[in-house]
Amino acid sequence: MRFKSSKLNEFRLWGLVLTLLGLGVMILGTAAVLIWGDNGKIVLFIFMVIGMISVLGSMAIYFWAGVLSTSSVVLQCPECGKQTKMLGKTDRCMFCKTILTLDPEQATELPDAKEAGSPERT
Repeated sequence: MRFKSSKLNEFRLWGLVLTLLGLGVMILGTAAVLIWGDNGKIVLFIFMVIGMISVLGSMAIYFWAGVLSTSSVVLQCPECGKQTKMLGKTDRCMFCKTILTLDPEQATELPDAKEAGSPERT
């Protein structure tokens, strides 16, 4: 799995990165006016538009993460015992980063199969 945290946290991270990037670009555009005076207004306009697009993109990512969060599976992590949300077949715990799955073919252990005396799957 390529994610180092849960998928929902990854979406939120990219939303935060786009927000900070957009605000930073807008601040740099404002600095252009302070440095070059009236000649920097074109640079200010360009940087403000790029920053605004970035902030709107982050808003779309946050909205998408919220929609995904409402339809995700809530389960209890076997390692830390906290409730976490899971997207897809495999995901990571939001708190302890343990890999979680609901697909028995991708699981590394069968829970309580040996203890209950039931035959193992092959």
